[in-house]
Amino acid sequence: QVQLVESGGDLVQAGGSLSLSCAASGSIFSSNYMAWYRQAPGKQREFVARISSGGSTIYADSVKGRFTISRDNAKNTVYLQMNSLTPEDTGVYYCNADLLVQSIRRQYWGQGTQVTVSS
Repeated sequence: QVQLVESGGDLVQAGGSLSLSCAASGSIFSSNYMAWYRQAPGKQREFVARISSGGSTIYADSVKGRFTISRDNAKNTVYLQMNSLTPEDTGVYYCNADLLVQSIRRQYWGQGTQVTVSS
């Protein structure tokens, strides 16, 4: 059984910072990319950032220069450092990973962690 468990969500004032982490556990042979998505109230889930197993990164325009994604391959863990937060960053942040488990590659999702940015 593979699980993605996020942590680090909190209530923070605008301009502040938060660091999220997501640990993948289970019979994981390898991971391709790991990513973060978010969903604001009443809106669709949107892409935030992604990092490949080799460390290549992609960011949504809305977070470029403020957020940094990183990963620890040995721990199957992905991190999201969020700086200069604004109320528009409020939402549930979901971890997403493309994993090879028992010879089957598929995407997995975490349960989400709440980030609330107050003005």
